[in-house]
Amino acid sequence: MANAFFKVPEAVNEPVKAYGKGSQERTDLLAEYQRLYSQKPIEIPMYIGSNQIHTEDKRPLSPPHDHKKCIGTFSYGNASHVQQAIDAALNAKNAWAALPWTERAAIFLKAADLLAGPYRNRMNAATMLGQSKNIFQAEIDAACEMIDFFRFNVQYMTQIYQEQPISSPGIWNRLEYRPLEGFVFAVTPFNFTAIAANLCAAPAMMGNVVVWKPADSQVYSAHVIMELFKEAGLPDGVINMVTVEGPVAGDVVFNHPSFAGLHFTGSTSVFKHLWKTIGNSIEKYKSYPRIVGETGGKDFVFVHESADPAIVATALSRGAFEYQGQKCSAASRAYLPSNRWGEIKPILLEQVQSFKMGSTYEPSNFINAVIDEKAFDKIAGFIDFIKEQPDAEIIAGGKYDKSVGYFIEPTIVLTTNPSFRTLCEEIFGPVLTLFIYDPNQVDETLSLIDQTSDYALTGAILAKDRYVIQKAMARLEHSAGNLYINDKPTGAVVGQQPFGGARGSGTNDKAGAAMNLLRWVSARTIKETFVSPTDYRYPFMEE
Repeated sequence: MANAFFKVPEAVNEPVKAYGKGSQERTDLLAEYQRLYSQKPIEIPMYIGSNQIHTEDKRPLSPPHDHKKCIGTFSYGNASHVQQAIDAALNAKNAWAALPWTERAAIFLKAADLLAGPYRNRMNAATMLGQSKNIFQAEIDAACEMIDFFRFNVQYMTQIYQEQPISSPGIWNRLEYRPLEGFVFAVTPFNFTAIAANLCAAPAMMGNVVVWKPADSQVYSAHVIMELFKEAGLPDGVINMVTVEGPVAGDVVFNHPSFAGLHFTGSTSVFKHLWKTIGNSIEKYKSYPRIVGETGGKDFVFVHESADPAIVATALSRGAFEYQGQKCSAASRAYLPSNRWGEIKPILLEQVQSFKMGSTYEPSNFINAVIDEKAFDKIAGFIDFIKEQPDAEIIAGGKYDKSVGYFIEPTIVLTTNPSFRTLCEEIFGPVLTLFIYDPNQVDETLSLIDQTSDYALTGAILAKDRYVIQKAMARLEHSAGNLYINDKPTGAVVGQQPFGGARGSGTNDKAGAAMNLLRWVSARTIKETFVSPTDYRYPFMEE
C-alpha cells in the first residue's frame, strides 16, 4: 500500500538529434527506413480491447513521395467495430480509473523512455515513410515532441492533483480530480504523429478511456504508437484504435449516452459540424461532454521596416515550407513594407530556389511530398487559380507533378489585393502569399491582419523597433494563440510554448500545458467536519 507522497522525475525536453552527415544516428535511422521500405508488406489491424481486428476491407499504405510502392495494408472497419471499441473502453474504465495515479504515470514515463531508446528509429522511420516527413521534421515530431508530451503531462498531472483548497479549523477540505463519466473520442490528424499520440494519451493519463480514430494517412505511425503503448504496459481497452469513415464513427459515438468528451485536431469545418452534432444530441448524454479542438489556421507574418532582411527571408522560407506547409501553424500570409521588399526578395528567392525536393530517404531534400492525391489536387487547384488572376503573380514555384509522388514546388505569390483568396483561405500546402504595404500605414496593416482571417492560431512579428513590437502585440491580441517575435510562427515546444488558438482555430486549451489536462477531469469537493454540531441553534438566536 502506498504510504508516501511521490515525486515524479522532473520533465526536461528531449534533445533533438541533428542527424548530421556521417553521424551514427543518421546511419541507423536510414537503415531502419530502408528495412521498413523493403520488408514484406505489413498488415495493420484495429486495436479493440485485447484483440487485433483484421477485416476483409484492406486499404493500401503507400509513401506519398513514392505512391506506386505498397508498404502494407490496414484493415478498415464499420459501425460494429466502433461499438466494440466503446464497449471495450467502458469495460476497462472502472479498473483503469481506480488504478493509483502513480501507476498511470509509470506507464507513460516508460513509454517516453522506450520512445527515446528502442522505438525512436522505428517511430521516426514510420513517420518518414507514411507521412513524407524528412529526417529532421520526423525527429522533432515523432520522437521528441511525443516524448515531451508524455513526460511533461505526467508532471502537469501531479501539479493538478496537488492543487487543493484551504481548510478552516475543525474542517478538512479536499478536491478529487475524477475522470469523466464515460469515454473520450479522439480524432487525430495526419500531419503530426505526436499530436495523434497526445490526443489519446492526455485523457487516458487522467484516468479516462479512449476510442481513437486516426487519420487514414497516419495509420502506419499510429500502429507503432499502439505497439509502444502495449510495450509500456497500457492495459487492454484503455485506448482503442479504429479505422473507419468519420461519419460512420460519429454516428455511433455521438449517439451513445456515455460519450463524455471529444479531443480533436483537424479542419475547422469538421470541428464545427461535430460541435453542432453534439449539441443536437445533448439530451442523450449522461453529462455535458467536454469539447476540445485545435483546428485550422491562416497564420500571419508582420514585417516592419526595422526588421533584418535575412531574418525575414529565413523566417518565411522555414515557416512556410517546412513539411510542405502542412502544419496548421505554417506561415501562410506575410505583410512586408515596400521600402524593404527590394532587400528581402533576392534573399528569399535564393533560399527557396535552393530547396531540393524528393524522397524522405535522402536527407538533403528539404521538400518532400504532400500527404495524398486529394491534398495534391486541392493545392494544385489553388495554384491554377492564382495563375489566372490579374491581381496576383507567382514569383517562385508554381509547378507540380504527381507521376511518382505528390510533389508541389514551394510557391510564393505576390498580390496587390489585400482580400485575395490565398490571403484569406487555408490551403494547407506549400503556398505563401505576400502583400506589400506602405510603411507609413502600419496601423492600417495591423488592422488588415486582424480582420482578414477568421482564424487565430499563430502569427509572427518581425521588427527591431520595440515600440512597434509592443503596438503590434496589442493590436493583434486576439489574432493568434501563439505569437512569435522575430521568429517563424511555427515550432512550438511542449512545456515552453503551449499550443492552441482561438476564433476559428479552436478552443485554445493549450496542448503542452496543464490547461489541456484539466479538461479531462471532473473535480469533486469533499468537506469533512471532525466535530459535528449536535444542536441546530446558532448564537444569534439567544434571547
